[in-house]
Amino acid sequence: MAGVHRPDTNEPVVGSAYILAGTLISDGAATADSVVAVADGRIAYAGPRSGFDAARFPVAAELKLPPGSSILPGLVDLHCHGAAGGGFPTGDSHACRDAVSFLHRNGTTTLLASLVTASGQELVRGVGVLRQLADEGLIAGIHSEGPFLAQARCGAQDPEWLRAPDPDLLRRLLDAAGGTLKTMTYAPELPGADALVSMLAANGVTPSLGHTDADAQTTADSLTGAAESLRARARAGALNATSSGDPGPGTGQRPTVTHLFNGMPPLHHRSPGPVAACLRLAARGTVAVELIGDGVHLDPGTVRMVFELVGAGNVVLVTDSMAATGLPDGDYALGPSAVVVRDGVAALKSNGALAGGTATLLEVVRRTIGAGVSPADAVKSATLVPARILGLEAEIGSLKAGMRADIVAVDGDFGLIAVLRGGQPLARPAA
Repeated sequence: MAGVHRPDTNEPVVGSAYILAGTLISDGAATADSVVAVADGRIAYAGPRSGFDAARFPVAAELKLPPGSSILPGLVDLHCHGAAGGGFPTGDSHACRDAVSFLHRNGTTTLLASLVTASGQELVRGVGVLRQLADEGLIAGIHSEGPFLAQARCGAQDPEWLRAPDPDLLRRLLDAAGGTLKTMTYAPELPGADALVSMLAANGVTPSLGHTDADAQTTADSLTGAAESLRARARAGALNATSSGDPGPGTGQRPTVTHLFNGMPPLHHRSPGPVAACLRLAARGTVAVELIGDGVHLDPGTVRMVFELVGAGNVVLVTDSMAATGLPDGDYALGPSAVVVRDGVAALKSNGALAGGTATLLEVVRRTIGAGVSPADAVKSATLVPARILGLEAEIGSLKAGMRADIVAVDGDFGLIAVLRGGQPLARPAA
């Protein structure tokens, strides 16, 4: 494309260009006194100031950042039900778009729109609405949290619509999604769960274990099988790529665990349950575990413990955010369920169960750092790791020359300064 900087040339950059300077935090490392240059939607340079040739960017506009600022890749949220009054499970296209716009402007430049358990008809309709957003590039795809979940650990999921795995319903969802269904949460102890996992993997959907009452062995067997199914599909994709040019699934794709600790029995020394199995497999790199590090769903000490046990490369920070995100306390909804938010905590009106989060992903990153996790590790778990799960690590999740220019600039306290998505500065959110 004319005007796009090629990292392997020394030609001057023309077209829309921006320069940012500060500490670069990417790929699990922090590099002080760095520069990121953007040209026509792509990163043209990212690295130490000493290696930056300003003469190649004669028309670039510098986005001035205050001293102590850091430059991060755009954040990637794999588990998000909405924001700014819009809930993805509602099926309201305008409300969904408002939520996506708010999240983009607050630093989550890539996200999966998450559904909650509902009737088959409602799920298919919701998938159809979100597919349009995915086709437009506003979201990276869809996450279905259910309906194949355990009654005993339903949390804020409507128990009326929970059911055993149903291949016919899954096929309807896959057909409606047209390739945009990216992850699905399931309980491994339900009859038909193994066949469900195989069907998900065969269709390029990442199985995400959660809302489960399974024992440790059932959990481990299911996740190990899911990992092998994804590897088999990756191998098949690699073979096809030799003849078709299709790159196949990303090498970082593996099963995930939906919000570890939440929606499952607690770890007990005589009944280790799913938590122990998930931690063990995450430490081995077999799975990646989601953590809602918002200070509500998990104690900060728990968040730090998991990072120290399994490593940042096996943790995905998520929000589980719902429609109240970015808005004051009050009455809201999560799918069909009535929710009340008090002091930023969302709970079902019916029984007080936690009903999603109200923090943005940048706020989750900031609170994770406050828990004692290094900024480099917290950022990695909110950028590169989820990008790999999506198979998009060649495009997003890092700050490297040639990648899409999704960039977040923060001050010394990790407060938001600026967001670029696809190289375009977004309007700053209202204070």
